[in-house]
Amino acid sequence: MNPKIMELLNHKNDLEIKQLETNQFINDMPPNAWDDKQDIPVLNKEHFLGKQSVYISKHNRFAPYPLHGQKFLEINYMFEGTCQQVVDNNHITLQKGDILLMNIGAKHSINALKECDILINILFTNKNITFKLLNDIHMNNSLSFKFLANISLDQPLPQNYIIFPKNNNSDIKSTIDQMIEEYFLKKTYSNSVVESYLNILLIKIIRHHPMPTKNITNEKQQLTFNLLEDIAQNYKSITLPNLAKKYGYNKNYLSNLITKMTGQNFSSLKTQQRIIKANELLTSTTLPINTIMETVGITNKSFFYKKYKDYYNKLPGDRNII
Repeated sequence: MNPKIMELLNHKNDLEIKQLETNQFINDMPPNAWDDKQDIPVLNKEHFLGKQSVYISKHNRFAPYPLHGQKFLEINYMFEGTCQQVVDNNHITLQKGDILLMNIGAKHSINALKECDILINILFTNKNITFKLLNDIHMNNSLSFKFLANISLDQPLPQNYIIFPKNNNSDIKSTIDQMIEEYFLKKTYSNSVVESYLNILLIKIIRHHPMPTKNITNEKQQLTFNLLEDIAQNYKSITLPNLAKKYGYNKNYLSNLITKMTGQNFSSLKTQQRIIKANELLTSTTLPINTIMETVGITNKSFFYKKYKDYYNKLPGDRNII
């Protein structure tokens, strides 16, 4: 990290000095920054994101930040130290390197930070960047992710916040550090660079933080997860009799279990996985569409186009079919 930025983050600003003296929260924002007509104060996006798509700040230390909501998406990145928060009535602790991603409408409060605690706030709103992006990337490439996400949340996605704990990979940290440097040093075209870094950051979070399997709590969930993994790996040739033989269950039992646990039947899930794999090939290779269809086990072109449009809400690209 650039020494100038480190000095800036550790320096006590005027508001922090006052809060250190009183241990009381000081609201230094103008009235138009808040929507006080709600049950709790809500921060308006126009104040922070009027002419820019990303706003970055250091959270002021030495006093608790009261419960509030926001009309933008927010990332809290624990740059140094630790932090105690309450998000949608859930008590959470952020350790150094942890990332908290909050959706529009999330309600949270933050306990007073100590001098050694540096929390970075990244606020953003963009038509091309939504909270659902994280879930969509996973769901469009994994049947099992959608299942795990739903059982872990006990409701359909999206949820109002996700915590991504620090891992040993420095990839995410380096991207956030570059974002912070660009933002505070105000280099030429820094707004465009920061926005690009945000897109990269979200993709890197997905790369390094797949949905954990620890949310599985019973045998039926575990069996369903295993079946979905089998479909994902053998989507071209897999059959219910094959699965019944592998796991020692009647094929009708497995068929009913899959439908009950996922809301889709076996055939639909197999087709979905074929479309997922076809999309991967469409976006990462120059193979003609007919070859891609054959690769994933689909022979009917009209069927392929219809299912692809149903799943991705678009046709499979402007490419010549050979």
